[in-house]
Amino acid sequence: MTSTDMAPMQEPLADEIEDDGPQVGLVDLLTWIGEGKRLIGLTTLAAAVLATATAFLMTPIYTARTSMLPPGSQQQSSSAAALAALGQLGGLAGGLGAKTPDELYVALLKSDSITRALDQRFDLKAHYEAPNHEALRKMLPSYVRASSDKKSGVISVEVDDKDPKFAAELANAYPAELAKVLSRLAVSEAQQRRVFYEQQLKDTKEHLIKAEQDLQQVQEKSGVIVLDKQAEALIGGAAQLRALIAEREVQLKVLRTSATEQNPDVLRLNSELRALRGELARMESTQGGATGSAVDMPVGKIPAAAIDYVRARRELKLQETLLEGIVRQYEIAKLDEAKEGTTLQQVDQALPPDYKSKPSRALIMLAGTLLGLIGASVFVIWRRYSAFVRESDPQSAAAWASLRNAWRLRR
Repeated sequence: MTSTDMAPMQEPLADEIEDDGPQVGLVDLLTWIGEGKRLIGLTTLAAAVLATATAFLMTPIYTARTSMLPPGSQQQSSSAAALAALGQLGGLAGGLGAKTPDELYVALLKSDSITRALDQRFDLKAHYEAPNHEALRKMLPSYVRASSDKKSGVISVEVDDKDPKFAAELANAYPAELAKVLSRLAVSEAQQRRVFYEQQLKDTKEHLIKAEQDLQQVQEKSGVIVLDKQAEALIGGAAQLRALIAEREVQLKVLRTSATEQNPDVLRLNSELRALRGELARMESTQGGATGSAVDMPVGKIPAAAIDYVRARRELKLQETLLEGIVRQYEIAKLDEAKEGTTLQQVDQALPPDYKSKPSRALIMLAGTLLGLIGASVFVIWRRYSAFVRESDPQSAAAWASLRNAWRLRR
């Protein structure tokens, strides 16, 4: 192929290069910026002045901080070992060792109860111009922050406000309100056990009073005052078994709150309950034969005139035995609660801050100046590039002009 043949092929390639439009390089951009340096400088200066004025006119915000140490971590309490040694709550030793996370106390600080209490004390709705409590609840996280340190467990509360004294007072009010909430809630493991046994103690006392009244009514009705040794032995043995069954049922109920059915302690308690219930059923069976033992004498062998008395006396004995065990457990739970340290301790008291925390005037001034510089530079480059396109491509410039004219409001 000769050079004359290659010439026509080179002409379309040149046309393609020319059709790419005007080319702009770095030198052109720097030149345009230099040509518009006066506009860029004035705009940047105006932006800096405006940002400075805005920074100094903005209301300063002060941040007051307080920190508190929540009640001791929930470890396996000494009462669990003591109860296991007594044989009363051995199954609880491995089931009540869960720790309460620090997030629980942070959530309590953000609770509606504390918000309402602080609103009544400081009139927060008026202070933050909230129309109602729901609006206040949504606005408060913007001014109050509660967080916990994962390593130390210390909880911090920060309050932002334009009044440093108010910020400190509000921050110091949070530990006091949290302590009030903790005083009426069972948060720790020992507190939960104490509340549980307190309710059990109340119920058992009521059952004991009812059993005493029933026994008195039976005595007045039948005239039976004292039974023979066999009946007394039967009453005592059956009452002991019923007390053990009731006690194991309480253990199982508490243990199931923190363990599954496959837990070894749960399986052991279920096995003990089956054995105890079987023994009680054998003792109370009317089909059982006499074996020469007073305890093995079935209820059906007791004279009919004394059967009601036996049952009433047995129920009374059961409630007395059960009450003794629950009282012992309740006292140990209270002792363990005292050892656990349920008092909320305020580590650092919030003081009115001397310096503002925000806004950062230097940051606002710097951001405003940079924004003015970049905006002015982009405007100069865009304006110069538009002129360059009009000069280099008249047809494209005419099309853009037609588009602008078509969308003008006044024509």
